[in-house]
This record gives sequence, structure tokens and C-alpha cells, in this order.
Amino acid sequence: MSNPVVKNAILLALFALICTLFVVLTNQLTGPQIIAQQQQKLSRSLKQVLPSQYVNQDLLKSCREIRYPNYLGNNNWHKVWIAKQGQTVKGIAYQTTAPDGYNGAIRLLVGVMANGQIYGVRVISENETPGLGDQIELRKSNWILSFAHKKLLSADDKRWAVKKDGGMFDQFTGATITPRAVVKAVKHTLELNQLKFDEIITSQRHCGDNS
Repeated sequence: MSNPVVKNAILLALFALICTLFVVLTNQLTGPQIIAQQQQKLSRSLKQVLPSQYVNQDLLKSCREIRYPNYLGNNNWHKVWIAKQGQTVKGIAYQTTAPDGYNGAIRLLVGVMANGQIYGVRVISENETPGLGDQIELRKSNWILSFAHKKLLSADDKRWAVKKDGGMFDQFTGATITPRAVVKAVKHTLELNQLKFDEIITSQRHCGDNS
């Protein structure tokens, strides 16, 4: 009676081993391809928020992680990419979060030039209402392009609000909460850039560090 049991156990063990080896081999073969695709996607996104001449391997390697919950929307680590020409910083691309979107957090990429002027803003992820709040997506409308070339004059710059609140940014018909949240998040990013610029560009926490 024991021989069939042992035989089945051995077969199951061999099957499990073969499956494990197959998974490992698949990961080894597809891992570099997935990483390459992720890098290409990141490069495309960065080219939309920073001048293309600065989006190269040096920029990708310049990735740092920063944590400023009062400005970036939550207590998570957020990535920044520091664009340089030689040793001169030309701009920074910030990951930031608008925590108060209509359907939850909205993740953004904000490119700020060294003079404090925005080059571009793009949405990384959102769960806003289709046909209303999702107009923050470039594929839905040009609204997100309205941030280009804007600057923050001071922390109490009243222009940085939707028009319904007396500011310079359009809101969407039937969906004011979403653009209001994005405008506030971008404004906070500019405030951070003004207050902590030197600290950010000298940050020693590289992306992927566990310290």
C-alpha cells in the first residue's frame, strides 16, 4: 500500500519542482523586457513634463526619493528626477499626490524648471468619474496643458485656484472637485520647490534605497 503513495508523492514533488523552475525561467526571460518597457514608459512621461533634451539616461539615474507630507499629499516617499546640464540644475520632475480627488487620490507628475516655471503636468493615475473628472487626462481634454508656463508668485497667490473660487483655472461642468484638487496639488508642489529646492537636489536617498 505504501509504494503507490510514495510514488504519487514523488510525482507531485517533481511536478511542483518543474512548475517552480518554469516560473523562475519565465521571470528571468521576461524580467529585463518588463524593466525596459517600464523605463520607456517613464521616459515618455518625463518628456511631457521636462524639455526633451534633458530626458536621457542621466536623468533616469538622477531619481531621488523625498517625503514632505505637507506638500506632496501624503506621508509616502515620492520620486523626483533632477535634470542637469553639466553641474547646473535645469529642472525637477516631481511625483506628487492630490489626496482629495472626487473618487480618491490622484497621482501627478509635475515638471518645474529652475526658474520656478512649470514646463508640464501629467496625470499618472486617477479614478475620477468618466466623462466628468477624467477630463484631467490629456486623452480626454487639453485642460492639463493650462499649467504650462505658470509660476507661483507667493504662497498666497490667489490665482492658483479654479475660476469658481476666484482663480485662473477652468473647472469642469458638473465636476469642480477634481480640478480643484489638482490645482491645489500642483500649487503645493511649487511651494515645495521654492522652499526646499537646495535640500531636494542634494538628497542622498536614491530611488530604491531602503534606508
